[in-house]
Formats: sequence, structure tokens, C-alpha cells
Amino acid sequence: MSNGISILPHTQPASGDDALRALSDKIAGALGPAVVERTVAFGELTVVVQGSDIVYALTYLRDDPACAFRCFIDICGADYPQREKRFDVVYHLLSLRHNARIRVKVRTDEATPVPSVIEVFPSANWFERETYDLYGILFSGHPDLRRLLTDYGFEGHPLRKDFPLTGFVEVRYDQDEARVVYEPVKLQQEFRNFDFLSPWEGTDYVLPGDEKKSA
Repeated sequence: MSNGISILPHTQPASGDDALRALSDKIAGALGPAVVERTVAFGELTVVVQGSDIVYALTYLRDDPACAFRCFIDICGADYPQREKRFDVVYHLLSLRHNARIRVKVRTDEATPVPSVIEVFPSANWFERETYDLYGILFSGHPDLRRLLTDYGFEGHPLRKDFPLTGFVEVRYDQDEARVVYEPVKLQQEFRNFDFLSPWEGTDYVLPGDEKKSA
């Protein structure tokens, strides 16, 4: 006997990963060949796009109502020296409307610039300068691409994997000259050789002073 109340079958809500995969499919369908790769892992969506299409891709992610990634978090870099395109330029965006995040990547090398996205997100200005400063990644169309964190005259890019840990120069204040001076890095002692062998097994070389034992 019906009481006029219809009972709908119980359905499970879509999981977070399922929602991200649906969003990934939508983005790939809209951007087409601009999307090189896309993955959902650890509850996060990552999309790799062509460097030449980054402005187009970020404009779509910002303006499409189903995406609405209008909050620009940051840009950072990553260095993989073994790759032909050794650098990743990584963009992090947040959608407050959908409570979702996305990571967008572009791959490039030391000589190929990535288009600046300042026209899409003006707050990208200093992030692009920081990425250039620390990795040497170039951004075409940037109005003021110069170093941001390192000192004037700094050599190299300190977050590259091949940058020496000691750096190239050291800075100190010279009392006699009453000014800041830059000098090549000088190590006061040679790097020590640690063998990490068990002390019970001993070393495979003669320790200083042990040569007297056999004299």
C-alpha cells in the first residue's frame, strides 16, 4: 500500500578521485592537443600542457564555470638534469567555488622561454622572477624579468641540481676597505673521506698515526 511517498534508491556519492578524473576528462576535452599528460594521484590532479599553450590553458581554467580556478597560489620550478627538457614549471591553482586544487606543469630547457602568465594572473609577476632567479628559467613577455632573491652580481642559479653547494663567491664586510667585498669561495680544508665502515671491521687505509705501529 502506497502512502504517496516515493523512495529513491540509495546512491553513493562520487569519491574525490572520481570527481578529479571527471574534471581531468573535461579539461582534456576542452584543451585538446594542448594537454600532454594528466594524472590523478594522492587526491591531486596534475595536468601537463604544452609550453606554448600555458596562457590559453590557464585562461580556460580561470574562466570556465566548471573549473573556476581563480585563485593563483604560486609558481615553482623543478630540475631534472637527466631529461632533455630538464625543467618543470609548476603552477598551483585553487577553485574556491568548487573547493578544488589543480597542478599545471610545463616542461622546458635552459634556452626555451615559457610565456609569462601575468596577463591571466597578475600576481604571477614575482613568482616568475623567483623561478628565473633560482632556476634560470626564462619567461617571454615578462615586463621586468630580473633577479629577486639573490644579490647583485650573483653567478648561476642556486636551485639547479648542478649548482655547487659552496657556491661560487662569498660575501663579507671588509673593515679596512669599509665596504662589502665578494671573493671566490675558499675551503679551509679538503673534503674528508668518510668510509662508513663498522669500527669493528676497521678501515681499508692507514689512519694518521697508525703507521708508527709497524715502525
